[in-house]
Amino acid sequence: MAQPKTNAMRMLEKEKVAYTFHEYPHDDGAIDGLAVAGKLGQDPARVFKTLVTQGASRAFYVFVIPVAAGLDLKKAARAVGEKSVTMLHVADLLKTTGYIRGGCSPVGMKKRFVTVVDASAKNWPTIMVSAGRIGAQVELRPADLLAVTGAAWGELAMQ
Repeated sequence: MAQPKTNAMRMLEKEKVAYTFHEYPHDDGAIDGLAVAGKLGQDPARVFKTLVTQGASRAFYVFVIPVAAGLDLKKAARAVGEKSVTMLHVADLLKTTGYIRGGCSPVGMKKRFVTVVDASAKNWPTIMVSAGRIGAQVELRPADLLAVTGAAWGELAMQ
């Protein structure tokens, strides 16, 4: 049976971006990124999570970092020219992005937000990000992710 397409998959197809769809088993709930990488048999450095923040200016920002990494909020703020950024409360994620925790993709959000992808993605021919729902990932070239989201590269992970 064919899987229903997510907003992320529809946008990638509309923009003619090649991707590979991957599914992993889940128990109808969000699981952490390291568990996702494990279920997919992937190096966690190649599987990326999508984090949404709000800046001191009240603008929203999206950061895409490896699942095993933590977001350095100071580096993130510098990357987008803000004094500071704070993580968006999970209760506000759906209304802001159109996605839920554990299924938040940097592709196909309700609005196009300033997006920064951790520069470590350049180390891989392809990376994996959420396809827009729990249990689904898309694999694509890092340059294609930047092109379709209008993202920039940044040094974002905690040391």
